[in-house]
Amino acid sequence: MTIQEIAFYIFSSVAIIASLMVVSARNPVHSVLFLIVVFFNAAGLFLLAGAEFLALILLIVYVGAVAVLFLFVVMMMDINFATIRQGFVRYFPFAGLVGLILLAEIIFAITSIPDVGGRATLGGVAHPIPDPQQVSNAHALGRILYTDYFYVFQLAGIVLLVAMIGAIVLTLRERPGSKHQNIGRQSYRSSSDTLQLIQDKPSGQGVHNG
Repeated sequence: MTIQEIAFYIFSSVAIIASLMVVSARNPVHSVLFLIVVFFNAAGLFLLAGAEFLALILLIVYVGAVAVLFLFVVMMMDINFATIRQGFVRYFPFAGLVGLILLAEIIFAITSIPDVGGRATLGGVAHPIPDPQQVSNAHALGRILYTDYFYVFQLAGIVLLVAMIGAIVLTLRERPGSKHQNIGRQSYRSSSDTLQLIQDKPSGQGVHNG
């Protein structure tokens, strides 16, 4: 058994155990921490497969941003964990059915992509497999995204933009007591609105009211 095989079994075993702990941990903070462990081990598997670009993206984007954001949100929210656990048993059969359907779809997708003469066929369309000795992973991925799937890539960006705007609109709340800055009113104000001319008084008397 080679070192690569030993590393594969270590990364995959830890990733499977951590993924089970993500859904079985009672504390959501612990679930997020186990999720970070899953991401780290998945990045190790990508490195073993020669996809260093995907490994770095997984660490930078998911571990450095998404998982940490989940951790902050879970720690800052006042969640009633007892209420959440009450519906776990009731929805477990439905969740198991959805999980089996997703597993069947993944297995079908993996087994339906044969390698024919160095060309992978996906959906009846043949795409050449780049030579790792000539083209890097980042180059190959960028060429595919910005040539063959350019419109799909831009459409995904538009969908994410609409989702972000929708989240901002849904969470926006009107505060009647807060002070807002009126740029137009400040720009068009005159000196008579802000300045008051006081009649000159003899020196030493000052200004007296009334």
